Amino acid sequence: MVLFGFFALVLVSILWINKAVRMFDKLIGDGQPAWVFLEFTALTLPTVIGGMLPIAAFAAAVYVVHRLSSESELTVIQATGYSPFRLGRAVLVFGVIVALMMSLLAHMLIPNSLSQLRLRESEISANVAARLLSEGEFLHPAPGITFYIRQITLEGELRDVFLSDRRDPDRALTYTSSRAYLVADGAGSRLVMVSGLAQTLRISDPRLFVTHFDDFSYDITSLLSRSGINLNKVTFAGTPELLRDPGGIAERTGASPGEVMVELHSRFTAALMCVVAALVGFSTLMVGSYNRLGVWRQVLVAFGLLVGVEVARSASLGPVISNAALWPLLYLPVLAGIALSLVLLWLAHHPVFWAWVTSGFRRRRAEAVS
Repeated sequence: MVLFGFFALVLVSILWINKAVRMFDKLIGDGQPAWVFLEFTALTLPTVIGGMLPIAAFAAAVYVVHRLSSESELTVIQATGYSPFRLGRAVLVFGVIVALMMSLLAHMLIPNSLSQLRLRESEISANVAARLLSEGEFLHPAPGITFYIRQITLEGELRDVFLSDRRDPDRALTYTSSRAYLVADGAGSRLVMVSGLAQTLRISDPRLFVTHFDDFSYDITSLLSRSGINLNKVTFAGTPELLRDPGGIAERTGASPGEVMVELHSRFTAALMCVVAALVGFSTLMVGSYNRLGVWRQVLVAFGLLVGVEVARSASLGPVISNAALWPLLYLPVLAGIALSLVLLWLAHHPVFWAWVTSGFRRRRAEAVS
């Protein structure tokens, strides 16, 4: 468990920092404060941890067995009569503990954090103050729009406002005013400018039209609106609701029944994969005789087997998405990983048979070379 925590911390830190850097550029570039960045990165953390737990469980199991083998402790334990199956009992308990952690993430923390993250993104995209109210900066809330405020008073009054609208290729609009106010109504958001000047420049025939106004209302709803964020998604639904009414969730979210089944059963298989990862790493290193160069070959084989199980798990998603009735296919890679671990432990328990297989393989290879 200590080594599992170490590997999980390292892997999560690497991936989390990578995601945090991209998020930092996006949020700070939009003028968001630092606490929003911290909130967003914290909400992405459960998803990052969930993706790294199986790999950390595999790395911990492999490292422990490798160290026991290199220090001859594994040989002493086996000499006292402990079979590979008996030793695998501790690895199974370890895998179950990690699976319980993964279940907590998959069924509760990840759906809640993703829905909260999407909700906060929606709130910030509609937040006028976060998008436009920044003193002394030229902002570009939309392509072709430039906005500037010299000062914002405590009463919310905007002083010395500059707004340039070049979205129309045939004309350029420029508004300046000494005072302005942001007003929200049922139809959207408006910028009310007082004591200002409107300049219209026609591109086709270079003519400038200047209009002085006492007050002018400019609709900025289109500048603040972004693509709608759908809060009704399968990934946001709770597991009890997915079990109780999968058809209703598919109708509400617009997803297919197969996608609902994939989301539901992937939460269970993600936890089971933690057990499979630990067992595959342990059982593969238990096979084979002592080698003064170490067990690096078994480590590579174990990694390859784990990758194969993950590839099979990914391949099972397509048929289930097409036909929801095929959801049992999602559990076949997990069962295959457990069966593979049992076969490897049986081979470790019968070293004579394994030696006969490997000697025959080496003999055929030598004959082929000669």
